[in-house]
Amino acid sequence: MAAAKPIAVGITATSASNAALSWAAARANRLNCPLAVVNVLDDRWMAAEVLPYLEILRESGLALLKEAGEKAIAAEPGLQVTLQLLEGGVGAALGDYSRNASMLVLGSSGHAHGALTDRALQAAATAECPVAVVGDGQERGRGIVVGVDGSRESTQAVAFAAAEADALGEELTVLYAFTGPSRWIAAGLPQSSFATHVVEEEQIVLSETEAGLRQDYPDLVVNTVMETVLEPADALIRDAAGARLLVLGSRGKGGFERLVLGSTAHAVLTQPPCPTVITRLHKQQHNE
Repeated sequence: MAAAKPIAVGITATSASNAALSWAAARANRLNCPLAVVNVLDDRWMAAEVLPYLEILRESGLALLKEAGEKAIAAEPGLQVTLQLLEGGVGAALGDYSRNASMLVLGSSGHAHGALTDRALQAAATAECPVAVVGDGQERGRGIVVGVDGSRESTQAVAFAAAEADALGEELTVLYAFTGPSRWIAAGLPQSSFATHVVEEEQIVLSETEAGLRQDYPDLVVNTVMETVLEPADALIRDAAGARLLVLGSRGKGGFERLVLGSTAHAVLTQPPCPTVITRLHKQQHNE
């Protein structure tokens, strides 16, 4: 039997990183899999005069890893922990490392208007496994929220979220948010049967998702929400405030194929309301 892939947590010297470490360690312990604590020494832009101090920076990174490993074991006794210092660009290094992980966990930046240079966004765009982004003070919450839109990515996100909710005994809220007819009408366009038809068509997607879940998880409490006023990211942030977990696909059905991280996922990750998982479109088991 092949060894379980570890949950990898990327750490820095921030409170959000400590929260991510705690969350990842608890998850690894619950799933009985190893925890890999990872730090990246970003040496891409070091000037020649800084290079003599590279070893000092490396030692600092190793010390940070050692401290984090001790914290994880103290919080989850018996947990198998490995430490890994990577070098290079943060996003690329974590993306490469993710090929050997079942999940990559990172602390959120805490910036309401993050940029693609943020390590969490970089990793979510390049990782080969699900990416969890955890903010400070988000360890406790109730219920799991998943965003859907009928895309292949959201179908996989629903499968992940349902398995998670079933395993944890949590209720699952399936949220479908799209720009609906109410906005067109508010803008001055006349209400018509076409507007009603649009809502009915989108309701089918939500109903089919709910029906499939009730068939696969008959004991799971499933709540469905359709949002036609707020932007999808705003609706997800609102409804997942105080949740135990928010799950999203990496892209929606409106995303361009060349964009590996969709606009909704990008917007949510700049201000995640609770621990947020971005799933990838790969054929993999939930608890690999």
